[in-house]
Amino acid sequence: MNNSNQTKSDNANGSLRLDGKTALVTGAAGGLGQSFTRCLVEAGASVIVCGRRREALESLKAEFPEHADRIHVVTMDVTKESSVAEAFNTMADEIAIPNVVVSNAGVATSKKALDLNGQDWDRVIDTNLKGCWLVGNEAARRLSAVNRGGSIIMISSILGHRVAGNVAPYAAAKAGVEQLTRALALEWARYGIRVNALAPGYIETDLNRDFFASEPGQKMIRRIPQRRLGQADDLSGPLLLLASGLSDYMTGSTLVVDGGHLQSSL
Repeated sequence: MNNSNQTKSDNANGSLRLDGKTALVTGAAGGLGQSFTRCLVEAGASVIVCGRRREALESLKAEFPEHADRIHVVTMDVTKESSVAEAFNTMADEIAIPNVVVSNAGVATSKKALDLNGQDWDRVIDTNLKGCWLVGNEAARRLSAVNRGGSIIMISSILGHRVAGNVAPYAAAKAGVEQLTRALALEWARYGIRVNALAPGYIETDLNRDFFASEPGQKMIRRIPQRRLGQADDLSGPLLLLASGLSDYMTGSTLVVDGGHLQSSL
């Protein structure tokens, strides 16, 4: 059996530890981005935290003084090709080319479709879908050029599988992320680069906590089979699985973490 892809992928270490790996997290200053950063750095990775606001990223780094030497701040606007390329130049020159990439940057809008304008649409699609493409493609181009593999993890959503009201561009973007994951997995498997998606259900954050405490929010929670919201830590195990060598034979897959929400009745 030809084991060249195992060697090239740098993934087959047989554990959830990420020692020796360099991970990139986009949208790192947000709620899930902070949790992903903590998860990855505690698993032993060096973590590059990216976003548009350097001050917010430096504040995030300051939350982990014991890991300060393994957290690196690089500014990046995932919607702009030039910004993504410049950020990867900085990583290559000063840190390393990341071999674990978590495309987490995202925004949403809660307008009815008839009230949306082109700017609303572009903002959501560009951040959630185009951003995944630009960051993933830049990472894959640089990894393949030096004959190294890696793991690219697209952060999707259960709204890429089902829809709700007032989220048309977000649902469309996340459905696109799911198909982009499969398309890139097919093309990049030959380079030892795996591409998978992580699709959270409703995860409690500072931004939605007040809503889910309200009666409409409580009604929504009752439709989740586990009858609870997810917590950011519920995503840690699936994230580490996709980032580590334990998923070395997985590519083009989506891990749904939603308390069974997708299985609930319409």
